[in-house]
Amino acid sequence: MNTIKLRNLFFITVCCAFFAFSSFAQKKEKLFNGKDLKGWKIYGTEKWYVEKGELVCESGPDKGYGYLATEKTYKNFELSVDFKQGANGNSGVFIRSNIAEGSTKISGWQVEVAPPNHDTGGIYESYGRGWLIQIPDDKEGFLKFGEWNTLKIRAEGSRVQTWLNGHEMVDLTDEKIGAGNGSIALQIHDGGGIKVNWKNLVIKPL
Repeated sequence: MNTIKLRNLFFITVCCAFFAFSSFAQKKEKLFNGKDLKGWKIYGTEKWYVEKGELVCESGPDKGYGYLATEKTYKNFELSVDFKQGANGNSGVFIRSNIAEGSTKISGWQVEVAPPNHDTGGIYESYGRGWLIQIPDDKEGFLKFGEWNTLKIRAEGSRVQTWLNGHEMVDLTDEKIGAGNGSIALQIHDGGGIKVNWKNLVIKPL
């Protein structure tokens, strides 16, 4: 093969790689713009606001459940989010969730965000089967309470995987989850005294 053909082949290979990478990168979507709650909907009376480029959830006077849900729905995806817990930090990230208008009754599956030794990264089904999978004691130490943590969730078909700060927490296959579809929703647990900061919410549909 002569030099010109080699150069042409190299050029084509580089272009293909570039366009493949660009296509991959374009699939990623920021769920939170760092400025306001555009693209989200509040359910309940608890507090959701933006402060210093971070999304904050905080218990209100009613001390009830509260949710902030995406207006768009996502079935198969990889989601990465950073969170920092204050107060008791009891919250969570719901996947394939649905909330009735004017209500805080949610259907879907929660990836737990909780105080130390309370199953952060585990999966709970609200108003259904309860805990589907909890976190063993030897994985409870991966949570850095009061500091920034990175939670990653991958949902594809019936399989859901979670990671906390790079450590795999859950690998679950469940037919009921596989049949679900809905929004991503952040939770404030009831009881009051809860505050959690969020940032870098990035999703990649699969």
